[in-house]
Amino acid sequence: MSGFSRPSELGLLRNSVSSSAVDACRRTFLARSAGGLVGSLALTSLLQRSRAGEVLAGDSVVPLPHFESRAKQVICLFQNGGPSQMDLFDPKPKLTAMNGKPFPGKVETLSPSASGNLLGSPFSFRPSGQCGMELSEIIPHIAGIADEITLVRSMSTESVCHEAALRIAHSGHLTATDRPSLGAWAVYGLGTLNENLPEFVVLPDPGGLPINGTLNWSSGWLPARYQGTPFNAGELAEAPVLNLATPQRVSAAARRRQLDLVAAMNRLHAQKYPENTDLEARIRNFETAARMQTAVPQAVDLAAETEATQRLYGLDKPETRPYGTRCLLARRLIEQGVRFVGVYLQSQPWDTHADNANATKKVADQLDQPSAALVRDLKQRGLLESTIVLWIGEFGRTPVSQGGNGRDHSRRGFSIWVAGGGFKGGYAHGKTDDFAYESIENVVTMHDLHATLLSALGLEHEQLSWEHGGRKETLTDPALTRARVVDELLA
Repeated sequence: MSGFSRPSELGLLRNSVSSSAVDACRRTFLARSAGGLVGSLALTSLLQRSRAGEVLAGDSVVPLPHFESRAKQVICLFQNGGPSQMDLFDPKPKLTAMNGKPFPGKVETLSPSASGNLLGSPFSFRPSGQCGMELSEIIPHIAGIADEITLVRSMSTESVCHEAALRIAHSGHLTATDRPSLGAWAVYGLGTLNENLPEFVVLPDPGGLPINGTLNWSSGWLPARYQGTPFNAGELAEAPVLNLATPQRVSAAARRRQLDLVAAMNRLHAQKYPENTDLEARIRNFETAARMQTAVPQAVDLAAETEATQRLYGLDKPETRPYGTRCLLARRLIEQGVRFVGVYLQSQPWDTHADNANATKKVADQLDQPSAALVRDLKQRGLLESTIVLWIGEFGRTPVSQGGNGRDHSRRGFSIWVAGGGFKGGYAHGKTDDFAYESIENVVTMHDLHATLLSALGLEHEQLSWEHGGRKETLTDPALTRARVVDELLA
C-alpha cells in the first residue's frame, strides 16, 4: 500500500480497474500476492535487459562484456568435501613406494590426530587420450575426455576448514558471509540470454543442501536478482521450481481480481512518483517469473531426451542416475540460454576422513560417468566452445593417514579441471611435490582461478565492480589477493 495516504485514493482504485491491466501487471502480483511466488526470493528480479551494449543493474551500469570471448555460459560441478588429488588426478610413485613410512617433514592438518604415516594410493594411473594425461583407473570416463580438459594440479587455497574454504571458492573471501558468489558476479556482468528463465540456476542434491547451504550461490550485497534460483531436481514433474505455479485453492476469477487491483495500485503509484524507475524494473523482472510458469516445465522435461542420451549420462543405472539427471538438466538449461548453472552434492561426500580408498571410489562411481557425459554431450551439440565446465572442490586431501586409512583436509596442493569455453584441452598445468602435498610449480590460487574464469567470459576482474560501503568491490579484490589471469590455461 506504499504511496497511498488518503482513503479517497483507495476509492478511486476500486472504480478505475480495467481488464486490460491484467497482463501488464501479472508479474507484480506474483511478487506481492499471498500466492504465486511468495516465499521464493530467488525468483525476484530475474530479468536484466540489455540496452546499447549495457546491463542496467541498480544504480550501476556494466559493459557487456569488457572484451570478446569464446565463453558465454558456465556449468560448475562443485565437488563438496575435497576430492583426493593423489587418488584421482596426481600420480605420485614415491608416495606409493613410501606407504606406511613417516612423512619427511610436517603436514598441516585440520585435526591433530590426522598426522599418521604416509598413505599411498591403491589405484593405478594410466596415460589417457592423445595428450597422454595420467589419470586414475577409478575415473575411466573422465580419462576418456582427457583431450578436452585443462587439469590444474597446482591449486592452493587459504583454509583447511570446509566453511571458510567454501567461502573462498565461491566468493573469494575467507571470513565474510555477505559477499556475492562467482555465479552472481558472472550474471551481473553479462546479463541474460533468455528472458523466460533465470540467469543463474542451481541444481542441488534432492537429498539435501551442501555445507554452507544457499550461501554458496548467494548474491551477497549485489541485488537479489543475481542469486541462484534452485530447481528441484528430484520430483521434476510435480514442482521443478517451488512456489512458482498458482496454488490450486486460488480460482481464476480470484486471481483476475487480484491482478486488476495490483495493476491499479501500480498505475497510481507510478503517477504519483514518476521519478521512481525501480517500479517498472520490478514489473519487468516479475514478468520473467510469470513466463517461467510455462518455460521451466519445458526446460526440465527429460522425456524429450533420447534413450541413447539418457544412457550416456547413466540414467539407466541406480548409482549414476541421480547425478546424471542433474548433469543432463544442466545441459538442457544451457541450451535454453541460462547463463550460469551450479550442480551441488549433499553435505560433503568427498570428505574421506575414514576408509579413503573405498569412500573415494564410491563417489567416483557415482559422478565419473555423468561428469564426462556432460562434456561429451556439449561438444557433440556444438556448445562446448562457448560453455565452461568447471569441476572443482574446496580443497584436497593429505598424503598422510588419519586413523590408518583416511585422509584429512589439505589446502596447499590439490587438483581441479576445466573444459570448454576457450580453456586449453589436453593440458596438465602445474606440479605438486613428490607426495602431492604442496603445489611447487605454476601455483594457481582460488583468486587466480576466479580472475581466469572471468577473463574467459570476457570480463576484466579488476573492472567488474560494485560500489558497496563506500568501496569499489570486486570478486578478486586485487589489492589484497594479487589475483592474476593464468593465461597458460587458455587456448
